Amino acid sequence: MKKIFSAKTILIIVILLIAVLIAASSIVIVQAGHTGVVVTLGKVEDTVLQEGLHFKIPLIQEVVMIDNRITKLEVDTEAFSKDLQTVSTTLAINYRVDTSKSYSIYKNIGRDYETVLVVPAVNEVLKSTTALYTAEESVTNRSLVSDGLIEGLNSKLNEIGLFVTDVNIINFDFSDAYITAIEEKQVAQQQLLKAETEKQTAITNAEAEAEATRIRAEAEAEANRILSESITPELVEYNKIEKWDGQLPMVSGEASPIIDMSGASAFSGGSNPAQ
Repeated sequence: MKKIFSAKTILIIVILLIAVLIAASSIVIVQAGHTGVVVTLGKVEDTVLQEGLHFKIPLIQEVVMIDNRITKLEVDTEAFSKDLQTVSTTLAINYRVDTSKSYSIYKNIGRDYETVLVVPAVNEVLKSTTALYTAEESVTNRSLVSDGLIEGLNSKLNEIGLFVTDVNIINFDFSDAYITAIEEKQVAQQQLLKAETEKQTAITNAEAEAEATRIRAEAEAEANRILSESITPELVEYNKIEKWDGQLPMVSGEASPIIDMSGASAFSGGSNPAQ
């Protein structure tokens, strides 16, 4: 049977395949948002490969990909408030790995840096931050708590090469007894506010009524003053004349009789009987 390939041909094909495999294994593509940590015979190099095409020594060098994009982490933890209330908290933390520190993180911690570094730091910083506020203040000042968490986490993690960009407090939860106490306090405050509002309304209405009474009294006094100043003796006499009907009053008194002037004309027109 005739041989299809000679030994020489097979050797050449094998050599070409090995060359292709070696060439392929010497090429590394670093994807967007990642850096490549170069490991040479187990030793981590101090430089990292940025995005793009790179070459490495086959069988001698290995490139470990580190994700430098923003990563979201949710942590459920508990802490104590300033007034010693147990605060159960769910946090959403956004963080990223500094590209220049990728090799250091991998060298000193490995790829599981989230479990080793980030989660313990979150628990520690949350405890120290919530201890600054009462349970009620933690609820009403979430932004302050979030800012405190961001500042505290960055102060612990930045030097290592981890940067926290945002912390969202998804949930604050307290004991049933404390929640009931808060609800009762809110109801009492609402009732007090309602009573105060009603009191202020009553005071305002009373003041308005008093002001209206004062204005009416001043208006009446001013009218009386103007009327009093307008009355003169001449005006009084004039009003008397205007209202007189031309008749003299016919009144008799016991001590000194008043002469009836109605008969004056007859008296003056007759003869004197004495004559």
